Amino acid sequence: MTFIRRPQLANSDVVLPDGLLSKVESHTLGIARQADILAAHGQHLKRGLLLYGPPGTGKTHTVRYLLSQSEGATAVLLSGGSLARISEAAKIARALAPSIVVLEDCDLIAEDRSFGHGPKPLLFEVLDAMDGLDNDADVAFVLTTNRVELLERALVQRPGRVDLAVEIPLPSKHERVELLRLYSNGIAFSASAIEAAAGRTAGTTASFAKELIRRSVVAAALADETPGDPHLGTAVGQLMADGEALTRSLLGSNGSAE
Repeated sequence: MTFIRRPQLANSDVVLPDGLLSKVESHTLGIARQADILAAHGQHLKRGLLLYGPPGTGKTHTVRYLLSQSEGATAVLLSGGSLARISEAAKIARALAPSIVVLEDCDLIAEDRSFGHGPKPLLFEVLDAMDGLDNDADVAFVLTTNRVELLERALVQRPGRVDLAVEIPLPSKHERVELLRLYSNGIAFSASAIEAAAGRTAGTTASFAKELIRRSVVAAALADETPGDPHLGTAVGQLMADGEALTRSLLGSNGSAE
């Protein structure tokens, strides 16, 4: 078991389609804030949220935001092989409620029997553990996946574990502009240069936008220059070149036109 510092993020640090972050926050944190009222009306508090979408679009970043806004709640994070400890994690979450249990990259164990305690895939053990808590347990399970199709069959066979599924999509041009502004905080890129960069990077992810700004700063540093519009334009050209297709893929991007 490892203890980590709770992230510190504001909603302005998260760039998603309008209304999406509010929807996610209401389902996880909003229910916890109104737990007494919901319990008084006989409504269950245990809930499951599935965040799905391509790699690099902001699923983990969204989780970090939820954790930053849940001060006073216990947070348990599991991923990969550590998901085999889900039973213990669920017990901790119940004992130390209100709690958030984060299960990252669940697609990696969707059909994997090597980490579990029996012949069925570990994912089914995870879903069974989620169902083992009482309905009055103020525990939110947050699952993330890059390949929702691998989870869908298991979720259908275990209905009720997840009561909200939210896609974190590739950012639109407007969102790419906002991402570039966010990551270039303090760097003197003009609005027109950022707009142009966003227009040339259709089909790319939030991770790509962050790397684009980093490439711009690196190029300026190597030239012993102050980062500016020319460096941003050059970085766009380099990352969107045919020879960088694998790099874009590793950043979760396909670079296709909108």
